Amino acid sequence: MKKEKIVVGMSGGIDSSVSLILLKQQGFDPIGVSLKLPVWENPQNLLRENVCCTKESLETAKEICDSLNVPYFVYDVQEDFQKEVIDYFICEYKNERTPNPCIICNRYLKFKKLFDFAKKEKINKIATGHYAITNENPNSKQFELYKAKDINKDQSYYLAFLKKEWLQNIVFPLGKLLKTETYQIAEQNDLDQLLCKKESQDFCFVDGKSLKPFLEEKIGIQKGKIIHENGKVLGEHNGVHFYTIGQRKGLHTSLNTPLYVSKLDKKNNIVFVTDNPDGLLSQNLSVANMNWLIDLSSEDLSDIQVQVRYNSYPLRVDEFIIAEDDMKVTLKEPHRAITPGQSAIFYKDNKVLGGGIIK
Repeated sequence: MKKEKIVVGMSGGIDSSVSLILLKQQGFDPIGVSLKLPVWENPQNLLRENVCCTKESLETAKEICDSLNVPYFVYDVQEDFQKEVIDYFICEYKNERTPNPCIICNRYLKFKKLFDFAKKEKINKIATGHYAITNENPNSKQFELYKAKDINKDQSYYLAFLKKEWLQNIVFPLGKLLKTETYQIAEQNDLDQLLCKKESQDFCFVDGKSLKPFLEEKIGIQKGKIIHENGKVLGEHNGVHFYTIGQRKGLHTSLNTPLYVSKLDKKNNIVFVTDNPDGLLSQNLSVANMNWLIDLSSEDLSDIQVQVRYNSYPLRVDEFIIAEDDMKVTLKEPHRAITPGQSAIFYKDNKVLGGGIIK
């Protein structure tokens, strides 16, 4: 029988490499594809290459594909990445919001480009090394997105903006594995060079320590006042775009007590702060641009949860109102530093219902 072809996103890291091995073992006929992405070219950027596609990682991806007799391609998407991800990133900061570029990148760049490549090759399926699961609902016959088995590595939060109709054609080979099992498979297949490779935690196009000069170049310096919630002026800032709700570091004021950013006022160019961390608590949030991965008319939406940051835990939802693409949510308990621009992802147990951008 002719094997089914599948396009595999290759980063040169352990997760995509093990995914390729597993797909080969499962009888697929894979094609490896790495996306060539740009980096902020500036001496102040500690990154000289995009962390998702360094010269070393592309060479590693090619070596692994060659060793498995898998065709390998590098797809240059730098121009589209600039438009869809970096320009979005800058625009959000200009509008006093704190963006999550990885979620936008998956929807409008990475998965889209992998599907574009597959379509040109007349291939239906793509695969990546993300930790998540897709399952077919036996009643609706629609594919749905679920959290990974390894809850500590689960990446379903980053995938909630994918198109619903894509799910039937996406394979996540690592979704039902623990990370330790991924390491074991890599070791069994002589991929020792990947076992100690550090996983990136920063933005892929600019180092986290270089974010301030990046924003200075792209948005500029706009000096304004830092004002306590009681109305007292405590200092000066270089622009509201350098701050995010709940931020504690980088506040140079006349007070020695710990302060937290409580509000950003772009119109008047003011950063408001508080010395009371409980003042950052909120029980309500408004979510725009909702992307649903389920059929709202048939889904049980009782006891749902919402996650408002990748590194936070799901919060219990008390009440919600859905109006077209927007959603107003009341939490059962207040939560600290809910931040405009971040993504709110809704879950029912381990199933991903959808998500949107916090207004």
